[in-house]
Amino acid sequence: MKTRTAVVALLLAGACATAAAQQRNINFDLLQAVRSGSEASVRALLDQGASPNTRNRLGDTPLNSAARSGNLAMVKLLIERGADVNLANLARVTPLMSAAFGGHDEIVKVLLEAKADVRPSDRVEKTAMIYAAGNGNAACVQALLAAGVDVNARYAHDATALMWAAAYGKEETVRLLLSRGADPSVRDERGESALSIAESEKHAATAALLKAAAK
Repeated sequence: MKTRTAVVALLLAGACATAAAQQRNINFDLLQAVRSGSEASVRALLDQGASPNTRNRLGDTPLNSAARSGNLAMVKLLIERGADVNLANLARVTPLMSAAFGGHDEIVKVLLEAKADVRPSDRVEKTAMIYAAGNGNAACVQALLAAGVDVNARYAHDATALMWAAAYGKEETVRLLLSRGADPSVRDERGESALSIAESEKHAATAALLKAAAK
């Protein structure tokens, strides 16, 4: 009797191990399908039970990968199938940050509609707004402002979105932020303003915009 019980236990353990391995394999296939941009494969794998919130070795979910690559259709599909819009990778980068960094404004809008949180910062203390402003992705900045992000919000080291845009000479974004009420007179913890930052980085056109706004 004991021998029979032991055999049954071994068989059950083997079945469980096989099932777990199959789940890992299908999740790996899902991550690969998202990377390749195959929407049909992603849909089929999700139908077979793959988890929309599985992660790769860097902690990236399928949604984070799709947001980074700018695949709007894939992002929509994954959200429809239960992907967590706020699940960050190991570097604390969320799908919203990935989309904002890449300038994928339509994806930013879809994520915001799905209740993506605008507040998190990653390991280098950057938020979605900082990435959008620093990279000069004005349409993403506009979407974030429309979602309620304060145009004069203070981020790490008391920097503002205007300071980040000024630091990289992103004129269109500077114009947008100023038109939405960004205050060019505020200073960060070093005592620097958006204007002084633009001047130190030798962005003459951006500095001229900020000088005009300060008058």
